Parts: sequence; C-alpha cells; structure tokens
Amino acid sequence: MKQRSVLVKIGIGRSSSLFDPLWCDMSNRQFHLISPLQDLSTQISSFEDSSTSPIMANAGDYADADADANANEADVGVGVEASDVAIEEEPNPFKKKERKKTSPVWSDFQLVTFPNGTKKHQCKFCKDYLTVQASGSTTHLLRHLTSCVQRRLQLGLTEKRQKTLSFEAGGSESGNLTTFTYDHAKVREAASHMILYHEYPFMHMEHVLFNKFMKTATPHWQKISRAVAKNDCTSTYQAQKKKLKTSLKHVGRVSITTDLWKSPGQRIQYMVVTGHYVDEDWKLQKRVLSFCNVPPPHTGVIISDALYKCLVDWNIENKVATITVDNASYNDVALRNLKSTFQLLGKKIPLDGELFHVRCCAHILNLMVQDGLSEIKWITDCIRDGVKYLIHSEARLTQFSDIAKQLKLPSKKLILDCPTRWNSTYMMLSAALEFKDVFSRYSERDVGFSYVPTYEEWERVENVCQFLEIFNDVTNIISGCEYPTSNLFLIEVWRVKEILDKNSVSALEYLRSMALKMKVKFDKYWGECNLVMALGAALDPRYKLVLIRFCFPEIYGDKADQNIAMVRKSLYDLYDEYVVMHSLAYNEQILQQSSTEVCSLSSVSQGKKVATASLQKTTALDGTEDSLKSILDLF
Repeated sequence: MKQRSVLVKIGIGRSSSLFDPLWCDMSNRQFHLISPLQDLSTQISSFEDSSTSPIMANAGDYADADADANANEADVGVGVEASDVAIEEEPNPFKKKERKKTSPVWSDFQLVTFPNGTKKHQCKFCKDYLTVQASGSTTHLLRHLTSCVQRRLQLGLTEKRQKTLSFEAGGSESGNLTTFTYDHAKVREAASHMILYHEYPFMHMEHVLFNKFMKTATPHWQKISRAVAKNDCTSTYQAQKKKLKTSLKHVGRVSITTDLWKSPGQRIQYMVVTGHYVDEDWKLQKRVLSFCNVPPPHTGVIISDALYKCLVDWNIENKVATITVDNASYNDVALRNLKSTFQLLGKKIPLDGELFHVRCCAHILNLMVQDGLSEIKWITDCIRDGVKYLIHSEARLTQFSDIAKQLKLPSKKLILDCPTRWNSTYMMLSAALEFKDVFSRYSERDVGFSYVPTYEEWERVENVCQFLEIFNDVTNIISGCEYPTSNLFLIEVWRVKEILDKNSVSALEYLRSMALKMKVKFDKYWGECNLVMALGAALDPRYKLVLIRFCFPEIYGDKADQNIAMVRKSLYDLYDEYVVMHSLAYNEQILQQSSTEVCSLSSVSQGKKVATASLQKTTALDGTEDSLKSILDLF
C-alpha cells in the first residue's frame, strides 16, 4: 500500500519573510518541519507515487490558501508586534492593500484616535462615539444614523414611520379621516423648548404621571430621559443662537444693556448682556446675548474684557450704538476702556463715542428716591418690621385679615419690600396706608405687636406716597421693553424736575428736605445735556425740536440755548454719518450692476455704456443726498 504524504501549514503571527508559514510533513505519523528556505519541490519529489499525491493535485489551492493566510495574518497580527508594523515608514509589499471605503456612512463619521491609542468613530452631528468593529462592519453606524436626532434636525429630515389613520367627527354624519405620523425628533425638540421656556428641571421628563399623561395622549409616546433632555436643550440653544446670529447680520445698529448681580444662594457673580435692535420688519427686539459667571475681582478691565468677548462672539462689535450700565465707578472704568479699545481697533462708533456710555435712568431714579426716603427712615423701618411680624405667622395674618373685613376695607395684601428697590418700598408704604386703622386695632389684641406709627407719622407716609407717585409712574414708563422709550425720556425727566422744584419750597419741612436731597442727585447725573435723551425726543415726528425748546429751559436753565445748539449739531453729524454709510453701500451696489452690464456689452459700445452708467450713478447719489438733506432740514 502506497503511503500518502500530508503537509500541514503552521502560521506565525508576523508577516516577515523569515517567519513565513512552515510546512509540516505528517507522513508515516512522523513530524518533520520543512523550512520555506528549502526547495519545496525537492521535498515533495521524495514521496512515493507523487503523481497521485494530493499535494500535487492541490498545489494551486495551497498556494492560494497561503496567500490568503498571509493577508489575514497581516490584518490580525499580534498586539504588540502589530503596533511595530503600523509605524513602519516603508509600506510592506506582502501586506494586503486597504480597500477603498465605499459605504455612505463615512461621510457622516470621522475616525478619532485617543491619546491611549484607542480608535473610535465620531458622529459629525451629535458628536457621539461608536466603537470600531474589528470586522469593519458599518451596521451599527447605519443604525445610529437612522436614529440620530441631530442629523434629522440639521438636515431637515422627517422620521419615516407608518402613518396612522385617525377619525375626526365633523358636523355632518360623515366623518373625516386624517393621517398621523409620530415624529419623535419633533417631540424631543418641542420638549426642549418647553423645558427652557418654563424653566422645568430635566427630571420633569422622567416624572411618572407626566409619562402616563403622554402615553394616554398618544400610544406612540417614547420616554425621554433627563440626560437626553439636557442634550436636546443644549442643541436647541445652539440652533437658536445660530438663527439669531443670522438675523443680526442684517441689523444696522445694536444697543447693549448689561448688569451684574450676585446669586444669594450660590454667592456667584453673574453678568447679563442684552441686545436691543430693530429687525427688518421694523419691530423692536430684545435678546439675551450672554449670561455668564464673572469671577472676582470685578474691576473695570475684567468687565470690559468680558463684554468685548461677548460682542465679538456675536459679530456685532462694529454695530454697537450705545451701552447702558448702572452708575458705578467700575462701570465707568469698563466703558472708558472698551471705548478706547474700539477706537484703537478702528471700530465704528456713532458720533465718535458721544453716545457710547449711557447711564441707566431707572437706576438714577432709584438712587435719587433712596436719598429722599432717608428723611423718613424711622417710619419706613417701623412699618417694615410690622409687616415682617405679621406675615411670618399664619395665625397673625388671619387675625389681621379678620379685622380688615370687619372694617370693610378692600381685600388687599400687605407687601414686604426689598430695601434696595425704592419702588417696592413705595408699594409697601401704599399698602400699609390702607390698613392704618387695622394696625392700631391689631395691637390691642396682640401685646407683642408694637409696630404702630402715630397719627402724624401716618400723615407723613400719606404725603410722601403722593410725592413719590410721579416717580413710580416715570419708572414704569421708561422701563418698558416692548415699545420704544428713547423718545419718552425727556418729557419724563422734565416731570421729575418740575415736581422736585415744586416740593423744594414746600411748607412741610420733611418734604422740602426730601426734594432738596433728590435735586442734588438730579443735578449730578442729569445736570449736563444727555444726547441720547435729546436726540430721541428730536426724532419723534410729533414734537421734533419743539419738545427740546420746551423742556430744556426748565431742566438746564441758563445753559438751555447752548444745549439746544449742541443737540442740533449732533443731529446733523449723526445724519452725515448715515449718509456716508448708505452712500458706500449704494456705491457698491451700482458698481456691481455696472460691472455686470459691462461684461455683457460688445467691445464697440462698451466705453459709452460705462460712461453712461457712471454718470447715472453720480447723478443718483447727488439726488439722493440732496433729497435726504432737504428732508432733514424740513423735519
């Protein structure tokens, strides 16, 4: 019986030629290693009946299997040794070339290598990381793209689901059939808007009754976790920010208001930056541009840097018209530093910065009235302590309300003020004045209640409330945000000046003292002409310069004529700046139209057409400037 030779290939993990697969001869149950450096044909010819040997019959198969094994070993390798091969500069001629990636998922993913050498696929839309399959499979990537909410939101795709038929009962006997498709992406987007608008916690989406309610509303409801809700709110913010940036590109000027305050619970200082502008539809808009933590110390330089960073982030550093801040020394330093920065960088500021720094009128009124209220501080403290005593006990407040009902007083409530806000103090005094009889009667039932003003003190409170009523009205008018207020400031300041002059000669000493103290603050902040206030009043088509000529003598006295002339000059200077700005824009538009027409002309008539277009452009510019100037003069 003839013996059969059996060769078994033993693979080594490296792809180097010195470690090529070895052939093992298992004939006659003996183990012989045949080196690849030896002549394989010599070894094979030594076997008996080689013509019938399966080795010869399948030699081509072994050669193909050897090539496939080399390719697989080059792909798999050994962990440490494979890394050595990966960093070789020269390509390995025995390594199989990488096949070109043809799957459409690669346009939406990018390969990211971490510092520890780990590689992962990152989605370009939601920035999530997915594992790299050793087999090169992209099934999990395709599965992620079909459920990626950010991809559908950014590409405007809708979730493809089977539509549901719903029956709507109409007025007639026959009903209406409508189709309904549950789009989870739109539901998540709407949920993020709901959370942001109502300031709900992210945990709200995991409440049991909320999910039960939504499941009752639609059987297709899918639960949204708090982590998903947080990411959706962040995505909604980024989308709205991008939308607002686009709208701000078409805005000519933006007025900025900013303020600093400390959170009582967290003890963190925050700065809010708000932009006010008129959109393309001539509607007044207000948007919060930044709400960030400003670490101490809160110097003017730090505040100006934070404010400038916000303006650059929104690309509106060339569109700032005014910046309104509270009256504080650090704000003065911040605005001076920011103004000099704008001028050094060549940023465009109206009237060379004359309108740049605006003091908050509501804050000026607050400082003014706080000085006046110091004249009746002991009465205010007495009423405040009495209100605290009553509202801190439900039984006391109930007994107080019962007495008010017996006296048939209006069903108002006591108000506890915020000492730093004068208008809340005014409302507290006004509300307490309604219950002055209840205060005395309640003290008879509660011996611990000793906060009862005398009759003379109640009379002072009544006179002070009548005096401060005009300031409360002015504050409410100038603090509006849904209508333009720049044209209303001047007449309201005139009302304040008139009431101060009237009460500064009052027969009541405490009112006279209050008015004199408040006039000192008025002269400090409004003693000089406020251009923003004056220009806003002059541009009101109902009054124009008539209102300025009426109010300035009362406010500025002997300097009224000088200030009126300054306002008129500033008005024309501001107009000239806008003429130059719009002329340049019109110039570019005409040049673009001319160049387009020139390109389409023949060489014979080209020179004549260019000259005609240039002449028409100059004539149009001159006519536009003359008509606008004549309109301003007539205005």
